[in-house]
Amino acid sequence: MVALERKRKSEDSLSNGKHKKLKSSLVTSSFILHSYSKLPNINETPKPKNIGLDIFVWGSGSMCELGLGPSASTKEVKRPRLNPYLTEEKLGGTKIVDFAVGGMHTLALDGKNRIWSWGTNDSGVLGRDTSDSKVVLKDMDASDSDDEDGDLNEAESTPKLVENLNIKEEKIIQLAATDNLSAVLLSNGDVYAWGCFRCNEGLLGFLRSEIQIQKTPMKIPELKNIVQLASGKDHILALDSKGIVFAWGNGQQFQLGRRILERHRFRSLEPQQFGLYNIKYVASGDFHCFAIDHNDKVYAWGLNQFGQCAVTGSNGELEDGSILTKPTLIPELCNLGITKIAAGEHHTLALTGSGEVLAWGRYDMKEVGIPEDQLPKSTFKDQHGKPRSVPIPTKLKFGKTGEVLIKDIGVGSHHSFAVTNDGFVYAWGFSETYAPGLGNLDDDVEVPTRIVNTATKNEDIEMIGAGGQFSVSGGIKIKDEAKAEERIEKYEDIDDE
Repeated sequence: MVALERKRKSEDSLSNGKHKKLKSSLVTSSFILHSYSKLPNINETPKPKNIGLDIFVWGSGSMCELGLGPSASTKEVKRPRLNPYLTEEKLGGTKIVDFAVGGMHTLALDGKNRIWSWGTNDSGVLGRDTSDSKVVLKDMDASDSDDEDGDLNEAESTPKLVENLNIKEEKIIQLAATDNLSAVLLSNGDVYAWGCFRCNEGLLGFLRSEIQIQKTPMKIPELKNIVQLASGKDHILALDSKGIVFAWGNGQQFQLGRRILERHRFRSLEPQQFGLYNIKYVASGDFHCFAIDHNDKVYAWGLNQFGQCAVTGSNGELEDGSILTKPTLIPELCNLGITKIAAGEHHTLALTGSGEVLAWGRYDMKEVGIPEDQLPKSTFKDQHGKPRSVPIPTKLKFGKTGEVLIKDIGVGSHHSFAVTNDGFVYAWGFSETYAPGLGNLDDDVEVPTRIVNTATKNEDIEMIGAGGQFSVSGGIKIKDEAKAEERIEKYEDIDDE
């Protein structure tokens, strides 16, 4: 979770050397371009993380997503399991302090400023050579593909160090992962990336028409003084110290905040600003994005066919293919003190500073965590009268009392998580791939349900993330046995009341 740190709160900007009051954080791109050097710094660089975490993984890992080694028995893990390759002993006296989860791979940062990676490496996202692996997975589309019971690719399924990341003495302050690309943010504001972007037609590329797949970390020259990254399915947002947002990658659903003409499609592979100023935080789902400004106004753009941007038509209607072509003010999300937004393919969660969670978007795989008999009046129904989506942000309830406070949220493509202030995890959503971590279930999980298992019962979970069909969490072991037992009894009461 990226902390929201504010150096100053102001709507003042400089235009032609004079202070000008901005009523909105939306300005013209040319204004930013011509005024950039005069704009004040309003965002601070986050401090590097330094709290060591135990790393747990679960879900379906047929493409090496779980990082539990090559054994065929690691392809399906129904509840959180400690990753044995990322312990303090295996890492040489340090622990993992941060991680980022992509569609089918994960990056993890340790206390020695090193990055570990695992998962499928088809697009070079692991930042290391895996070509000499003992086992190579067959093409899923091949007619003779039958590796269901076979071992996994050893190099991809086992966490190893990212290679050739020449960052000298700079500290890594954030990791980012899309479906096909990896990126890191350094303490000096530089960004390095590797992998590629894909679009509806297949491979889009990495840098203009010159580089299709970048297999080693490369510095992105257009980005300077960056303080935060946010990754989608095949695009990335970057926020700089002046509160300006940049975007690059696939923009076919307007997730780059600007129109991409087909004849200029490779221009989308260069980070560009698109008129968002005074921003303190950015977030992204697969195809939709959010930005929060220093006045607590929230903007959204991108794909919205399930109301995942929290916008409907004038009569509350939703349409297939609905898109917000540019950043749009979302009144329902403004002035709520939102500190984090986590979004999947078609749904979104927001965490407030007071520990509440709001959910909205697609409903049919139970992504939003609201029981059908408690759906709000704003729920959009299909032609058969079945709930299709909840387009208006709606407060979620945790436990029987609903008074549980939340400190972190995370989502996968169609499943969701909330971490309580004292480190338990509630999960809900699509369950077929075991990604919620609740075991073998016949149905999707309709309401937030606490994960109960031996591996994490005495862990204070600090952060959580998820990909397409798997999930990752990081926690701190509670050494005081009495305190750990007291915590368990507390939540047994909360869930049973």
